[in-house]
Amino acid sequence: MKMDIIIKNGNIIDGSGSKPYKSDIAIRNDKIFDINHYNETDIEAEFIIDANNLYVCPGFIDVHSHADVALLNDGQHASGIMQGITTEIIAPDGLTLAPLSKNNYELYKWYLSGILGTPKNEYDMSSLKKARLNYDNKTACNVAMFAGHGPIRLETLGMKDIPLVGKQLDNAKSLLSECFEEGAVGFSTGLSYYPNSYSDSNEICELMKIAKKYDKPMSIHLRNHNTDRAFHNGGILEAIEIAKRTETKLHIEHYKPDFNQSINDVLDPVDQAKKEGVDITLETYPYPVGSSFPQAFFPGYFHEGGPEKMLEKLKDKEERKTLISKMIETHYGNPSNNVWTHINSEKNKYLEGMLFDEVAEMWNISVEEMVCKVMYEESLGCGFRGAPPRNIKTWRQVEKNVMELLSRPDYMIGSDAIPTGGLPHPRAFGCFPRVLGRLRRRYNFPIEQVVQRITENPAQRFNLHRRGKIIKDNFADIVILDKDHLNDRSTFEDPNVHPEGIYWVIVNGKIAVKNEKTTGILSGKAIP
Repeated sequence: MKMDIIIKNGNIIDGSGSKPYKSDIAIRNDKIFDINHYNETDIEAEFIIDANNLYVCPGFIDVHSHADVALLNDGQHASGIMQGITTEIIAPDGLTLAPLSKNNYELYKWYLSGILGTPKNEYDMSSLKKARLNYDNKTACNVAMFAGHGPIRLETLGMKDIPLVGKQLDNAKSLLSECFEEGAVGFSTGLSYYPNSYSDSNEICELMKIAKKYDKPMSIHLRNHNTDRAFHNGGILEAIEIAKRTETKLHIEHYKPDFNQSINDVLDPVDQAKKEGVDITLETYPYPVGSSFPQAFFPGYFHEGGPEKMLEKLKDKEERKTLISKMIETHYGNPSNNVWTHINSEKNKYLEGMLFDEVAEMWNISVEEMVCKVMYEESLGCGFRGAPPRNIKTWRQVEKNVMELLSRPDYMIGSDAIPTGGLPHPRAFGCFPRVLGRLRRRYNFPIEQVVQRITENPAQRFNLHRRGKIIKDNFADIVILDKDHLNDRSTFEDPNVHPEGIYWVIVNGKIAVKNEKTTGILSGKAIP
């Protein structure tokens, strides 16, 4: 029988955490046909890859990707596929464009343009099923989707500052049920973002009753807005309480110590909850700062009514003064020490890469006023990242923390990539090679352990059928790499640089990356 691909002489890391072993892999159609030692005369193949001295892994799974629009605009998605990411789970934080009726789609597309970018074409996002079809066989990687809290609230109530109750809550639960029927791998919410943060804990508990029915996890960005509406004033304790009360699975997004915290500080409540029977998994990324869009700096009333009303508030001088005072008074965030990564207009494109403080000084206004001005001039189409610490000791502590977290079997990697704008956060191009290459070697971690955290772990958590392990009859999502020369090359100063050391990437039995170059083949599926 003729195979499509034979991978010869590779050191196979199967994804289970077991030690590497030497063998060959036969691929036929979209599956792993067999794993065996083959002689030249044993079997024929259209294509033979010599993986001698290389390591063969399952394709990597990114459990936190904001590539919703980037994948629509460019299905090749080189920033992800060249990292070895064969499956992107999109729609985290409750920030996504489906399921939305036409008017709400236009509103939320505009509102989220600073974090997702803007689709170049028109798409039907009226249901999760239709949204998923926009990616099926049109991307280099597989795409899985969460059911997002944001669209569900918009469809039932709009951009209004009240928790869902009564009929509106019933409608939201019905819509979430439809999303699970149509393939959502979990429910996501981001309680630093709107309209998600207009909810209270009881609303989320009611939605999680639907998740329990379908045995799906909640992926949560912890609350720091409207904490008076939350169990235990939000944060990790709110999330744990919701999972306890509803007996549902909990996945905590980008959970790691801040600069002034220890590992024990952040993990003690998690470990206590696990002892009490709460099913918890977590994710992290290997960088000291994150990225977002500037709406996150503003209080809840600013977002009511959507983008048109927001721009009216930004335009009015007195409204803007009130907004700025609220930003400072309520500690929604200090905009200083951030960098513009995405500016939509050509007029202000020169701001990309500049510190907020530099722009404010150049314009002779406060940082808060500068943020308002840019948001207004860009009609919300702008995004930012944090400025990394200059102290190498801080960097090393962050790296050490990340690798210590990955020593736990309940952790995985979510890049939190925002592949939008001219100078994105480097995690959009380098997250996975940074962990599996540079940091694994620096902190002397077994390669099979790190691979398990980015393959089998997420596949099991989000029920991605027949993915995450190299075993017979699984889908042929495979990465072939040089473990000693695998490195991220994307930096904060020069982020748009692909890694080195990932030579081949196979998605559903088709070659997406060959000799460190994309092939143009779009064999990704909407999964599971």
